Amino acid sequence: MPLVWLLLLFIPVVLSAQSGGDQSGGYVGSTKCGVCHEEEALSFTGSPHELLEESARWESLETACESCHGPGLSHVLGLDPARLTDFRVAQPDQVNRACLECHGSDIAQEGRGFNEHSRNGVACTSCHQVHGSDHASLLSNKTDALCSSCHTEVRAAFNRPFRHKLQEGAISCIDCHNPHGDPPPAQMTRMAANETSCLKCHADKRGPFPFEHAPVKLEPCSTCHEPHGSANPRMMTRHSTSRLCIECHTADLATLGGSPPAFHDIRTARFQNCTVCHSKIHGSFVSRDFLR
Repeated sequence: MPLVWLLLLFIPVVLSAQSGGDQSGGYVGSTKCGVCHEEEALSFTGSPHELLEESARWESLETACESCHGPGLSHVLGLDPARLTDFRVAQPDQVNRACLECHGSDIAQEGRGFNEHSRNGVACTSCHQVHGSDHASLLSNKTDALCSSCHTEVRAAFNRPFRHKLQEGAISCIDCHNPHGDPPPAQMTRMAANETSCLKCHADKRGPFPFEHAPVKLEPCSTCHEPHGSANPRMMTRHSTSRLCIECHTADLATLGGSPPAFHDIRTARFQNCTVCHSKIHGSFVSRDFLR
């Protein structure tokens, strides 16, 4: 836009401020923001944040832009970017406070105090585009691609032979993880071992069982399984079932499991796959020894 049009647009604002006639608290309105910031204004149109223009808090001022960036009058008068809040260079906690001023009451944010992203200085804008996006929830990319951009070691685990079907689109990262955080269990009936994310799909392992396997009740699923992917069948943490079982079922009284009977000679192939006989290893309705 020619400079003369910019001057014609901002002259009334400047004259009003110089005469002391500004009664808007330093706000100039989103229309004037869009004169210079045309790209942001176009992407903002039709985005969920456009509702700010209709908000009871900001509607009378028509200041959707300034509801986040602060009053723009001093920025207009001095043409100084430092007079506004620039979230591209702001500290993560400053960005998050600005977002949570509106989104703090969302149910998705109730566990934010327990969120690893917050504790590690990840800003909302690391994943979300504020003005507009082609993806749901104003994400800057597809969910799994965003997660993989930081969690590279997890992405590599999904390339192992035995894994959850992430690449095929059968699951997504947010099926198991809440990127905004989850509060701890509110009731004692929700055990640490019975992760609701795992049991949503593996409901047959939920229980309660009359005969419970202690690790399933007291430990997380990842005690025996690698949740993202493994080189071992059934995504086990050990290549051999017996090697995994023997970590608890030893003669050492300090371990939780009891010692296996004397006739279990794990040097022979017959006893090297414990789940051939103890097939109900997650819990059983009929057998204390988890037999089929």
